Amino acid sequence: MHAMAGDLLDNRGRGDAQWGWPPIHPEGRKFGLGAVAISLIVLLGLGIGWLGWPMLLASLGVFAFFRDPERVVPQGRELIVAPADGLVTLIGQVPPPAELQVADADGSPGLSPEPVTRISIFMSVFDVHINRAPIGGTIKRVVYIPGRFVNADLDKASDENERQQVLIERADGVQIAFTQIAGLVARRIVPFIKPGDIVAAGQRVGLIRFGSRVDVYLPRGTDSKVLLGQKVIGGETVLAEIGKQALIEGVSQ
Repeated sequence: MHAMAGDLLDNRGRGDAQWGWPPIHPEGRKFGLGAVAISLIVLLGLGIGWLGWPMLLASLGVFAFFRDPERVVPQGRELIVAPADGLVTLIGQVPPPAELQVADADGSPGLSPEPVTRISIFMSVFDVHINRAPIGGTIKRVVYIPGRFVNADLDKASDENERQQVLIERADGVQIAFTQIAGLVARRIVPFIKPGDIVAAGQRVGLIRFGSRVDVYLPRGTDSKVLLGQKVIGGETVLAEIGKQALIEGVSQ
């Protein structure tokens, strides 16, 4: 589905949508063009067809990795949308990141250490890797933490891997944190935001190169509306509704 940015669409057929090729994010163009250039050198310059053709095909995969499709973001004050495309691999009660619990230098309080629901979304190399804001508000903190590059699908990746913690606060004081986590293949977290920026729900906030994970920490008293093993779409899938708690069961089939 393709719609122009800013278009209003609804569940009664209002708006205009059609399929279209997704654009490539500028961050990925240099990688794609570089891969094509190397492939052509091998194919035409060196005349190694058996290697050059597969490399040229792989170059298309590089462009596909950095695709940046438009998304239709559900509008609702209490809705929390998925910050990433991928598979929900972990849902559990854990304390928020320690780096976001401490007060800021200006005295702004951090998150409570009380456990909250964390939803972990694993992004394979086949998923869109543009990350989006789960709610609208002000970026209060962006904390980068160097670390390891173990499998992002493992629970310990939240504490051991290279990662970036982001805290968003609504005008009414509701705060939501999410963490961009590098993985086995991912080696670079690219932020599009900084503290003080005001973002809308579903707005692009960064990307992680080549396979990774995003953790979302829901406010206290809020349960996940997605299920373990569910595929979610960044900027479109509703992860939760603030203040709503309910057991939701699903059957794999």
